[in-house]
Amino acid sequence: MLAAACCAGIWCSLRFVRADIFFKQDTAASVQAAIKAVPDSSEYYMRLSQLDPSDAHELLVTALALNHYNAQAEIELGLQYEADGDFAQAEKHLLAAFAVDDTYLPRWSLANYYLRRDDLPAFWSWVQKAAQMPSDDMRALFELCWRVTQDPKQISAAVVNDNPAMLRQYESFLLSKEQLTAAADVAPRLLHSGTPGVDRLVLFDVLNRLIVANDGKDARTLWLKLIAKQWVVADAGEPNNGDFAREPLPVSFDWSLPEYAGLHSWPGASGLEAEFTGSQPEECTVAEQALMLAPGKYVLTYAYQTADIAAGTGIRWRIVGAAPENILGESSDLSSDTIQQGTLVFVVTPETQLPRLRLLYKRALGTPRIEGQLMLKSVRIQPESLQ
Repeated sequence: MLAAACCAGIWCSLRFVRADIFFKQDTAASVQAAIKAVPDSSEYYMRLSQLDPSDAHELLVTALALNHYNAQAEIELGLQYEADGDFAQAEKHLLAAFAVDDTYLPRWSLANYYLRRDDLPAFWSWVQKAAQMPSDDMRALFELCWRVTQDPKQISAAVVNDNPAMLRQYESFLLSKEQLTAAADVAPRLLHSGTPGVDRLVLFDVLNRLIVANDGKDARTLWLKLIAKQWVVADAGEPNNGDFAREPLPVSFDWSLPEYAGLHSWPGASGLEAEFTGSQPEECTVAEQALMLAPGKYVLTYAYQTADIAAGTGIRWRIVGAAPENILGESSDLSSDTIQQGTLVFVVTPETQLPRLRLLYKRALGTPRIEGQLMLKSVRIQPESLQ
């Protein structure tokens, strides 16, 4: 008897192995062979319904009979009934899928179904439920909402919750649709429920896009919230990180240090160092930062030293508005073999939302491209009244 039981067990194992080999070949004929070997596998009938659509209905019914918790079979059968015009049965099976599996897919499927039925209250209800159980890729759900309305407030009312996985995907979606105000409105929710290691770069992306759009109000608000939440280390004065003591953050309210062939810049204990090899572009930005300055008159002070850079060869500070041609102030050229203090007075007008502080190089006419080093010790901006 023991030997017979062992033989039966071996035969059963071989039968399952054989069926699995057939199933992995993934053709209608091979899956049919797998079913003959193991006729009680719901998964096999599900796959055959996809490979052989002509018998899909019967195969799905069989799959459900074998496994009443097969949500995918319920969904597929519901879609079959919908295609046949039997909407009552379609809804029944889609709801049954959610009853046995309350994850994202049944919720997404029901939102789709009710949109196709033009039942918008039910659609928005299931959109909200889907957003509460996010998947790794929710863009299709957001695009579905966008088909119904391009009002981000209405979409946000349905999808926004405190799940950071949903919020970070929704922020990316809003940015792709150029809905910067809506992205700024959602950002505090992600700041509240997210974690800096995962979500700080998402919010930096929002912040940088706001700065590019010259949205000073929303940009300032988000930046100050990031500081208050201690997701960033920043200085109270302008410009931020004026001694270059910290590695710049990838955000426009800290230093941008573009790299070019022939020009390399790096921050360090002694400030910002920039090396020009003579092969740099004839005009390029060495360092730049967006500023949060109210309208008024200001003084820029800076300490620097150069090596092997003659006077009048093109390194200077410039303050510009949102448009590069809107120059608010410009310094004389930076050239000094000893540590030198320089100043620049400029005015920010009410029309200037986010002025940019830019250290640039532009080859002076009649001179070769410079070769040498610039050591920028510190940069400060204060209202003229405090000087």
